[in-house]
Amino acid sequence: MRLSLVPKEQDYFRMFSELAANLDAAAQLLVRFMEGGDRKSIAAAILEHEHVGDKIVHDIVRRLNKSFITPIDREDIYDLVATTDEILDSIEEVAGKVQIYRVEEITPFARQQAQIIAKATPILRECMDNLEKPKGLDERIIAINSLENDGDRIEREALESLFAGGTTCTDIIKWKDLYETLERAIDECEHVANVIESIVLKHN
Repeated sequence: MRLSLVPKEQDYFRMFSELAANLDAAAQLLVRFMEGGDRKSIAAAILEHEHVGDKIVHDIVRRLNKSFITPIDREDIYDLVATTDEILDSIEEVAGKVQIYRVEEITPFARQQAQIIAKATPILRECMDNLEKPKGLDERIIAINSLENDGDRIEREALESLFAGGTTCTDIIKWKDLYETLERAIDECEHVANVIESIVLKHN
């Protein structure tokens, strides 16, 4: 990559890694949340990760506004961190809605969606850890795209199940919202992967 770095610019890559690690931790917690246990405490932990993510994004944007030279394009940095933050927001939103809706039992579809997110975020973390000197990027992007396709399939099956009969109107409203929020997080994982791919292509 044609990235001429000075120590100050390396801070961007360190913060990208911190952001990705924080996201991955929240995604793994979401799987635990969906599997049961003390949902209240797990949701509180997810919310804390959301706050940490907000701070990291704020620090990156503040540095971006002060920097004359950046290692990659400004708009790409903003798109990368903003979309990563959106994944985390969606994860926190799911945990919050499960509590607000007083959901007692998580459906297999929702658990599968959470597992897809938790499979995607470590791959994104690897990409962002190696953004300065990317290796094996194509395989990682393909893996994220494959997971997103799986997510689309699961969401379709989940919605078909909702409208197959035997589900109350209230539960249809609740679960349609939850499935769509989970799918949004999966879509945003693919968006982040695409931003990373674009960044690398620009600097090769």
